[in-house]
Amino acid sequence: MQPFVSGYRGVLGAGVDEVGRGPLAGDVVTAAVILDPQQPIAGLDDSKKLTEKSRAALFEEIQSKAKSWYIARASIAEIDRLNILQASLLAMRRAVEGLPIQPEHVWVDGNKIPRWDYPAEAVVKGDSRVAAISAASILAKVTRDREMIAYDKKYPGYGFAGHKGYPTKAHMEALERLGVSPIHRTSYGPVRAKLAQQRLF
Repeated sequence: MQPFVSGYRGVLGAGVDEVGRGPLAGDVVTAAVILDPQQPIAGLDDSKKLTEKSRAALFEEIQSKAKSWYIARASIAEIDRLNILQASLLAMRRAVEGLPIQPEHVWVDGNKIPRWDYPAEAVVKGDSRVAAISAASILAKVTRDREMIAYDKKYPGYGFAGHKGYPTKAHMEALERLGVSPIHRTSYGPVRAKLAQQRLF
């Protein structure tokens, strides 16, 4: 992967990323971060490449050292109504608009940019190429993972604490056994199929 070189050279560039497009359950969570060059953070990388312990430590460090940060989301209902791509772009927009210090430029993970007026660049695999996007991915992932762990207690038996809503074998078996929970995305194929099956009986 080629290093990313941005045309923006200022100090108010924000990175924005989402977590949770693939799961069958839960919100899609986004974060936006403007890092402070005066307070560098070591170890930033794609959140998926880091251990849970490293993510948790970086989560605290990012919140204490970043110039500005904000965590946002799109709800399960919005995902089902809009589709996951549009819901993710909406959640990214909410994260950037929520920044206490507004950015002059935004780096967006992926290949699509939300509808907004910010100067922006889409960066494919940006969570491993742009430090601010890496920081955003960590805030979003830790937040979403913790929410799914909490859901595991509220809706026991599905294994949300382990698979975080992704369609693993264990999750699919639990969905078949227990039926659809209130946090499942009804627009997703396996959930939609189970709902249709439930209506037959």
